[in-house]
Amino acid sequence: MLNIKELTKALKQVSEEKGLDPDKVLDVIESSIAAAYKKEYGERGEIVKCKLDQKTGELKFWQIKTAADETTVRFVDEEEEQRLAQEAAERAEKAAKGEKVEVQAPVEDDEEKLPRFNPERHITMAEAKKIKKDAELGEEFAFPLETHEDFGRIAAQTAKQVILQKLRESERDSILNEWRGREGQIVSGVVQRFERGNIFIDLGRTIGVMFANESIPGEHYRSGERLRFLVLAVQEDTRLPGIILSRSHPRFVIELFRMEVPELTEDAIEIKAIAREPGNRTKIAAASKTEGVDPVGALVGQRGTRVMAVNNELGNEKIDIAEWSDDPEKFIANALSPAKVEKVDILPRREARAFVPENQLSLAIGKGGQNVRLAAKLTGWKIDVRSQTRPEEVQEGGVAAVEGGDQIPPAAEDDKEDIIV
Repeated sequence: MLNIKELTKALKQVSEEKGLDPDKVLDVIESSIAAAYKKEYGERGEIVKCKLDQKTGELKFWQIKTAADETTVRFVDEEEEQRLAQEAAERAEKAAKGEKVEVQAPVEDDEEKLPRFNPERHITMAEAKKIKKDAELGEEFAFPLETHEDFGRIAAQTAKQVILQKLRESERDSILNEWRGREGQIVSGVVQRFERGNIFIDLGRTIGVMFANESIPGEHYRSGERLRFLVLAVQEDTRLPGIILSRSHPRFVIELFRMEVPELTEDAIEIKAIAREPGNRTKIAAASKTEGVDPVGALVGQRGTRVMAVNNELGNEKIDIAEWSDDPEKFIANALSPAKVEKVDILPRREARAFVPENQLSLAIGKGGQNVRLAAKLTGWKIDVRSQTRPEEVQEGGVAAVEGGDQIPPAAEDDKEDIIV
């Protein structure tokens, strides 16, 4: 007999906290206890069902048999049964000796396709009619089974395991339901531990993971430190943490600006393109969707407060904000900021040549060619930066081809289709 008070309490906890139907959980528990009973005391092929009395905690068991006749099962007599068993033993003996065993192909007819009559799960129609005069073919009959006194401990353990399993499953489903559709959003979490270069983040009800390649290069993390992260993906059917986080993804910068700039959430401006080298520099192209709103000024904020707030979260990563333009010459010139571009020549095959004053040359190219490289990625054009006074001379590090863009996870509907990376 089970401790019904503890079981009822556990059922109530599962149903209320996890939103599960207590009757369904009870059905699973009864099925599991029936399987445990069959394993301990049952016969092969036997079908066992269990019923738990929720008032007394008493367990009752039945063996289920189905009414059958010649049209639904094959009846094998005792002699044939012995013959088949002997033939099987002889084949096994030959196989053990390494001798060739000839297996006769089964006869493909309706009779051979029928299952064999099993007295543990079938009852003949004649026997069925003795029990119930109007018995029908396929009808199930329940026969009470002995309730073993020593089975209570096994049943209690089985019920406990089922409830714990249901708790784990419901907890996992609840967490997945909570996080589904949150890809591309910013979340806050606490650094928990480090393992093989990966960082595990405490997100409250669950643990997220930021793989080594999703962290910002050069950024150092401390256990117990609270940071913001981009939800890169929510994985299901995995034993590993299902919430994949990132701080190096371009979308992370976009969503940080969205938290600081009301004009973005109000759809007055939009970020059209972004190019990022995490930990070093990011270039953003913004456009206005409302007359009279300056997109660059909105992102920078009064006295730079908005861009500084994003800078602080990124560890002082430099951010260049340029105005988007449908005119390639103007857009390329803007993308090379903070350098001042005097002229842009558009060439075939989506190539452009930008001319800058001599004193702006190093600024336009950037350290290691970073500025022109990010500008090329931002615009989607191959850019060749040259001095206005030496237009025929190719500058070292001054040519940048378009690189493959980063994949950005889903974001708000107002900008996700327009962003170019």
